[in-house]
Amino acid sequence: MLELNMQAAQSIVSFALDWRKKHNMKPLTVAVLDSGGFLIALLREDGGSNLRPDIAQGKARGAVAMGLGSRALFERAQSQPFFIQAMNSLASGSLVPVPGGVLIKRDGMLLGAVGITGDSSDNDEACAIAAIEAAGFTADGG
Repeated sequence: MLELNMQAAQSIVSFALDWRKKHNMKPLTVAVLDSGGFLIALLREDGGSNLRPDIAQGKARGAVAMGLGSRALFERAQSQPFFIQAMNSLASGSLVPVPGGVLIKRDGMLLGAVGITGDSSDNDEACAIAAIEAAGFTADGG
């Protein structure tokens, strides 16, 4: 069974950066968290602002914490802003409810999440999905 370990996380990060270059995206920051929301891997490319690591982790952390890809959290924030605001408060302000936080699953089991930031949220999400799937996992962006 494929595990989400440091080697798999590094593979996800590496593929995401290659994918970014092939698609002419802006410099990215990529975070890979396990199912408990703990950081396994983080990389900020040259040219990324100093807040990008927090944003990438916030996208992934919100996805893991809520069990929903961050696109679903974004949609929920539009229809139920007070609920997402309350969840962000419970998460000590670390939940970033915009696309780019994608759940990593295997056989329906939640293994963790990838958070990507640096380009448009839609591009961040597409890159995360491609990287997760290239590593042999199932991606769930919400």
